Amino acid sequence: MTAGARWRSLRSSQQLPTYIAIAAIAIGIIVLAIRHHALSSQGVIFFAVFVPAVILHEVSHGVVALWLGDDTAKRARRLTLNPFRHVDPFGSVVLPVILAVIPPHAVFGWAKPVPVAVNRLRHPRNDSVLVSLAGPATNIILAGLAGLGFHELILHVWLPPAPVCSFSTCYFDPGSFALVEQIVLDFGFVNVLLAAFNLIPIPPLDGSALVERLLPLSALPGYYRIRMGFLALVLLLVFFDQGLLSRFLGDIQNWYFNLIF
Repeated sequence: MTAGARWRSLRSSQQLPTYIAIAAIAIGIIVLAIRHHALSSQGVIFFAVFVPAVILHEVSHGVVALWLGDDTAKRARRLTLNPFRHVDPFGSVVLPVILAVIPPHAVFGWAKPVPVAVNRLRHPRNDSVLVSLAGPATNIILAGLAGLGFHELILHVWLPPAPVCSFSTCYFDPGSFALVEQIVLDFGFVNVLLAAFNLIPIPPLDGSALVERLLPLSALPGYYRIRMGFLALVLLLVFFDQGLLSRFLGDIQNWYFNLIF
């Protein structure tokens, strides 16, 4: 075994307790939530498909950066579908489960950002936009594939359930679909919501890359100084103005459902 292989093996063994602790916390919170009827089976499915959607979003940033000349993510061993490489203990596990449990049961979270050295890209200003938009673009593609899969399932495998009607409004109860249909539909929902949310042009969301590209070079130092301060604005929007965010994301979700059904 080479020295590099021994070092990687040692690092993996050192990280194993952390991985086990993260998994135990997640499972414990979910079990408690289910036992106290605070988390439905639909919520469990939504959370289960949320994790791979976020991972693929993050990996795509690193893959596109590699194509454009920066191998930072590759050297950091982040171009992998191993979820433990991307887990942020609070943002990927604790926060999403807590938000799924408390009303209005919105799922929000983040993975560890994939490292990208913008100065190593071949054309830093232009390529950084492509790297940023790779995440939402991946989510849009996945949402499209999930939508096609769901459409084929209800056409050729399982007939759609009867709608629930109240007064002049009719809607479909997601729990009335077959399990496979629920998983595919929720995977599509998660990806279209991730794409829409991340395209909001507020730093550090991916959509802010377009704003950054349009700024003159002389304004960039000041922009970089205040950029991370906008993270507080995003968190305030999520925690304290969920009505506005829920309406926005709800409209996106309804549009997607009407498109694929």
